[in-house]
Amino acid sequence: MKKKVLSLLLVLTVALFSLVGCGEKEDEETSNPTTKTESDTEETKTTKTDKFHFEIVSKGFQHQYWQAVLKGAKQKAKELGATISFVGPNSESDIADQVQMLNSAINTAPKAIGLAALDTSACLDAIKTAQNEAIPIIGFDSGVPNAPKGAIFANASTDNYAAGELAAEKTYEAIKDRVTNASGSIRIGVLAQDATAESICQRGLGFIDKMAELVINDGKTVTVEGNDKYISDSKCEKTEGADVVIDVAVPASVTSELSTIDCQTLLNKKDIIAIYGSNQHSGEAMVTANENLKKFGTDDDDVIGVAFDSGAVIKGAIKDGTLLGAITQAPVAMGEAVVELCYKAANGEEVSDVDTGCQWYTAENIDDPEIAQNLYD
Repeated sequence: MKKKVLSLLLVLTVALFSLVGCGEKEDEETSNPTTKTESDTEETKTTKTDKFHFEIVSKGFQHQYWQAVLKGAKQKAKELGATISFVGPNSESDIADQVQMLNSAINTAPKAIGLAALDTSACLDAIKTAQNEAIPIIGFDSGVPNAPKGAIFANASTDNYAAGELAAEKTYEAIKDRVTNASGSIRIGVLAQDATAESICQRGLGFIDKMAELVINDGKTVTVEGNDKYISDSKCEKTEGADVVIDVAVPASVTSELSTIDCQTLLNKKDIIAIYGSNQHSGEAMVTANENLKKFGTDDDDVIGVAFDSGAVIKGAIKDGTLLGAITQAPVAMGEAVVELCYKAANGEEVSDVDTGCQWYTAENIDDPEIAQNLYD
């Protein structure tokens, strides 16, 4: 009897140790649960980077450009195992809405924030809060110019001034003979969405300064008219009776209707020979303005139109010869870069500015793989 009892106790002891062992294994497995993020719906084991959540505050969602940036941000977040929240106001004139979004982003205590500021001065209080809470901010697109020292760890953006210069060089190639052979004053228009966003201003100023330089190098005089900020910030000196007038139009608020009217006004000036639109919004306004006027084209007596960014409207106008060409950024690469910089900053790594680049495209090279990867519909 004693032997039977001892045998039973031995069996029960072995079973008990087996159950304890299974429990430890189960705990180990559940300490690595599967996760789902905004950018990755597939189940994957948690890694070190799953603790990283980044808030990305863009300028808006009304342009397809921002959807391309979002695409790149999602791709990089998935690659790094991080999560992102990508937000932006309905319009790039909704500065107060963006400030509220930035404050909400800070309240989530993210590991880093990506910010394309519509107006840095309006964001100052929020930026200081993030800085006090040791949340790194990565600027992108126009960045966060004039932010408090140390608040912005790095920027992922196009060198917008250089991009504007490239637009001027390509425009001038098409109008050089008309400039040098002109017997009277001629006009070159600049259609700018606003005079506040750093990216827009820099693209406009790069164009103005380079165009003035090229005109002067060919023995002509030049002056800038129109919006006061572009006049005061450009390197071009005011010249009475100049051979070439660079005429800068900025709408009172950022609407397609007002920008279209600005472009129509420029197109109706008898001495106009070219117009440059410094972003997708302005480029599309150029196409709309031309629907009834039919003044854009690539012939010698047409008004030369040069745009910036991409989208179905601009691409179609380039393909059919309405516009000469456009400058494209690399929005997908920009989205990837801002998330990668957020990741590095959150890890305590040293980060520096990233130039995400730009290219000139026309009807001749629009389908080239190197160009096409940067274009969006």
